[in-house]
Amino acid sequence: MTESGNRGPLLTGLARAAIAEKLGVDFRAPEDRPAWLLEQAASFVTLTMQGELRGCIGTLEAYRPLIEDVQGNAVAAAFQDPRFVPLTAAEFDGVRIEVSLLSELEPMHAKSEDIACGKLVPNRDGLVFKYGSHKATFLPQVWEQLPEPKAFLAHLKQKAGLPADFWHPEVLLYRYQVSKYRERIEADRE
Repeated sequence: MTESGNRGPLLTGLARAAIAEKLGVDFRAPEDRPAWLLEQAASFVTLTMQGELRGCIGTLEAYRPLIEDVQGNAVAAAFQDPRFVPLTAAEFDGVRIEVSLLSELEPMHAKSEDIACGKLVPNRDGLVFKYGSHKATFLPQVWEQLPEPKAFLAHLKQKAGLPADFWHPEVLLYRYQVSKYRERIEADRE
């Protein structure tokens, strides 16, 4: 994907426009459609209200054009995150959007939890945890709340539905990095 100085406002604007369309709210989508939007990419869309999580949905591996991935994940974060009730039109102006573009997943070989913790790079690595039918991920942004690798991994295992102290030799870990773009907070977005 080639770089673009307009990437952040374009991605967050596309996400907001997809949510607005579903809500029936008037919001003009960015018109710029550079070629990199058509490249396959994986993204997460995170919604916050007053600094608190309001929805977060994404894809871990690229399988569709970035523009479709961002728009689909924005709508899913707003209306299908099972942790939250669907976003309402009254909340639309107060919600803030962040789009994270994921690198490819990189297998992280670790025979033990201590080895895994030693390989994690705080504030850089996102992590996918898999064991049998249990699976969960934390974006690198989660390091802000869980700055210690042991706590990061323990909470990720709990998110996957396992005990915090669970470990098994067949645990699979994949790390990734993100480029994140936060929506600028402006009094007016005309």
